[in-house]
Amino acid sequence: MRIVRFTPSKKTSLGSDPQFGILESQDSIRLISGDPLYSGISPLEEKISTSDVKLLAPVIPRSKIVCIGKNFADHAAEMGGEVPKEPIIFLKPNTSVIGPGEVIRWPEDSSRVDHEVELAIVISRICKDVPKEKYSDVIFGYTIANDVTARDLQKSDGQWTRAKSFDTFCPIGPWIETEFKPDKQKISAYVADELKQSARLDQMVFDIPTIIAFVTRVMTLLPGDLILTGTPSGIGPMIPGSKVSVAIEGIGELVNMVAK
Repeated sequence: MRIVRFTPSKKTSLGSDPQFGILESQDSIRLISGDPLYSGISPLEEKISTSDVKLLAPVIPRSKIVCIGKNFADHAAEMGGEVPKEPIIFLKPNTSVIGPGEVIRWPEDSSRVDHEVELAIVISRICKDVPKEKYSDVIFGYTIANDVTARDLQKSDGQWTRAKSFDTFCPIGPWIETEFKPDKQKISAYVADELKQSARLDQMVFDIPTIIAFVTRVMTLLPGDLILTGTPSGIGPMIPGSKVSVAIEGIGELVNMVAK
């Protein structure tokens, strides 16, 4: 099931506030009542055409975005490092989130802003110290993320917070896929329609059960929290004015433009 969050782009009876729905086809969204992460899913009879809406980021974390660094061996190598012995974690603020079709803003502070395609886990409930065999109990679904990074600032700062945290530096979407099962699906990134990153999810150093268990040993996760699971090799700059597309087989494609 694909859960979308949207706002009407045309005059309808729905008003103007963001709403949730189930994407039933390329052309149709079935409305649902409530918030999928807090009050459950209650499908309604009413449907709306996808041409009448603007898709938003499918979730805005109320708490945090946890990221896993160097989780593909080829990316660790291109960054001049070795594969870590345990997951490396860092945070992005929820204010960095934007949705499909929104603009990634190149900050004045940076001279190089890179793309990083990643699989994102959407957490379903409050959880702590989750054993590996119970990992699926705390996952609502998966979406696609672009862990946008000011690479020059990452290098000059010697740590990752500023480089990863600018507003618009975490595009996610276009929806949450609740039935996705990570395996050997292709993960890729294109800039101006040129392939830049390409790998398979089974090439991750640490798998999803390991990531969930490790992160929840460190911190409590809340409903709607995101975990970004790492990017493969091929990272590189996104030129202002270019279209950036990040995709995961079985979920879809997330497209954004870059501008100064």
